[in-house]
Amino acid sequence: MQPIQLFDPESSTYTYLLIDPDTHDGVLIDPVDSQMERDLAVLNEHGVTLCWVVETHAHADHITSAGKLVEHTGALAATPAGCAISAAARQLEDGDLIEFGQQKLSAIHTPGHTAGSMSYLWQDHVFTGDALLIDGCGRTDFQSGSADVLYSSVTQRLFTLPTETTVWPAHDYKGRTHSTIGHERTHNSRFAHKTRGEFIALMDALHMPKPRRIDEAVPANLWLGIVHEAGANDADAAVTAAGYAGDVSPELAWRWWQSGKAVLVDIRTHAEREWVGFVPNAPVVAWKQWPGMTMNPDFDAQIREAAGDKPIVMLCRSGIRSIASAKRATELGLTAYNILEGFEGDPDGSAHRNLRGGWRYRGLPWRQN
Repeated sequence: MQPIQLFDPESSTYTYLLIDPDTHDGVLIDPVDSQMERDLAVLNEHGVTLCWVVETHAHADHITSAGKLVEHTGALAATPAGCAISAAARQLEDGDLIEFGQQKLSAIHTPGHTAGSMSYLWQDHVFTGDALLIDGCGRTDFQSGSADVLYSSVTQRLFTLPTETTVWPAHDYKGRTHSTIGHERTHNSRFAHKTRGEFIALMDALHMPKPRRIDEAVPANLWLGIVHEAGANDADAAVTAAGYAGDVSPELAWRWWQSGKAVLVDIRTHAEREWVGFVPNAPVVAWKQWPGMTMNPDFDAQIREAAGDKPIVMLCRSGIRSIASAKRATELGLTAYNILEGFEGDPDGSAHRNLRGGWRYRGLPWRQN
């Protein structure tokens, strides 16, 4: 089986679609926001049920469409744990497996370009992100990069894969599409026959300009490409957003709810509430439902009933579906807000990452197990 390779000419980014031939379940690696319509068309053309959208790292040269694809398709997002992409449903550690149909994609932690960067192995194909490019590698001079660490990742992790393993990079600027581990081990001008010290000196001497879109791309990609306006984390004010009333912090949503100014609506699935915890006295209006995370056909009627004559604030697990549901509620004539950050956490309620479990982390007693 071969991956389907797609290309974005503006950023020279490769996106990869992997398909299980028996079930037509699929995984999309490193999608680009401006190419979402193309990617949806490819999914439709091949009859693919998208199960996972996967990132190799938080990109600095383009904005991902992962969050929008999650909303459009019902897929889940998986990202490297070390990249702090808090909105993703799954935070991947080294050796974790992503299953789709009868297929398995294995995560290989390959830091150096960024501290959290992952490569992914599927059968005899490896998707190397920016860790290993064709006759090159990603830069190491910003975003927690380290030439010393990247040398170890490539020479001790990737170059130990079988010689015939096909290398599929995240970018290429010369029209090349793929390589092999054997070829890169022997011919890559940055690694082949280079000591660690020589590689570090080479990388330190590059002095490249910073990526043109880094200031907008990285913050957006930490939220799976869902862009929030500056000031949206202000605990004391809602920030106007396109298509709905605005974004509010968890603190502000809490105050509105407790004072009776707004209705808090939980749009998560029943399975999510069972796993993470319930919000006492909050109406439940699932945006999507199992099996298959299909649209809830009764959403319109249920959200109208839940709102009554008050504004509503939408709560979901990651803060992505709450945006889509707020837009739909607005189309129905309601005043609807998205709550930033979502309601994510461990079953025992511990906030082991900064924003995962963020509601409990902020000291607000939302959760009830």
